[in-house]
Amino acid sequence: MYSTVASILARSAGIKHRYLQADQGKKKAVIVITSNRGLAGGYNSNIVKLLTNNPEFSKENTVVYTVGRKGQEGLSRKGYTVVKDYSDCVEEPIYADAMEISRDVLEAFAEGEIGEIYLAYTFFKNTVTHIPMVKKLLPISVDEYELTDEEKKIPMNFEPGEEEVLDMIIPKYISSLIF
Repeated sequence: MYSTVASILARSAGIKHRYLQADQGKKKAVIVITSNRGLAGGYNSNIVKLLTNNPEFSKENTVVYTVGRKGQEGLSRKGYTVVKDYSDCVEEPIYADAMEISRDVLEAFAEGEIGEIYLAYTFFKNTVTHIPMVKKLLPISVDEYELTDEEKKIPMNFEPGEEEVLDMIIPKYISSLIF
């Protein structure tokens, strides 16, 4: 999904959309995915450490949306502002839950409460190794995405229009990355 959205933007220079405008003065929002129970070894604590040990995500400039009680408890204890907790959806996650989370963070982004959206999760490498990661979701940096020669040849037409297409695809993009 990320490469699809970045590809669309890279081919359409100059698009101005509310979800694509970076605002350096605003807080960062991090959607934190952990478990509800502490039986996962370093799974939960590594996510909390990843944020708390990173000066880019200080408790003064970061708000948190948590999915999983352990992330909510650990980050609250460290002084982070938890805007909303979605721990109930961990047991039986469905796409509607991801849509609710993305709707909430995109609304805060559109209203200027937050200037950037990140996702903090654990990447499963193998049964022994789980790598904590942070991925920037919005605003998408078109500069980081390079079109291949084949992609440069493909024309980009928006139906009905740029605004409408981005209004539809960006919430789905955020939701697809959450669950």
